[in-house]
Amino acid sequence: METEKHCLACNKKLEGRPDKKFCDPYCKSAWHYQKTKEGAAGFYAKVDRQLKTNRRILKSFNKAGKATVRADILKQHGFDPNYFTHYWKNSKKEVYLFVYEFGFLTRYENGKKKYVLVTWQNYMEKTT
Repeated sequence: METEKHCLACNKKLEGRPDKKFCDPYCKSAWHYQKTKEGAAGFYAKVDRQLKTNRRILKSFNKAGKATVRADILKQHGFDPNYFTHYWKNSKKEVYLFVYEFGFLTRYENGKKKYVLVTWQNYMEKTT
């Protein structure tokens, strides 16, 4: 005796292969989209989203190629300095953290945390 199977997305009766789960590609896509939307974001998606956010923020605050911005201002816009793609150390042994082509260096001036924002330059290719 066979059990009746139904589409996971629309609950329509399924016909055909015994392992079939969806009635058509639209239902399959809709079900997976809803499942992803409801579930917690995976680690990769979370990191990727934050990297994109960080890059957008650094780009918007660094129009001239170099700028200094208070850390709390960037944080208000969603910046998280724990997410970066690579780093570069200058001759003074200062470490710039980069989010793709936009970098930042942590500084403390007058008791306030600030970031010196820079854009990647060709001379940075060489390691120091």
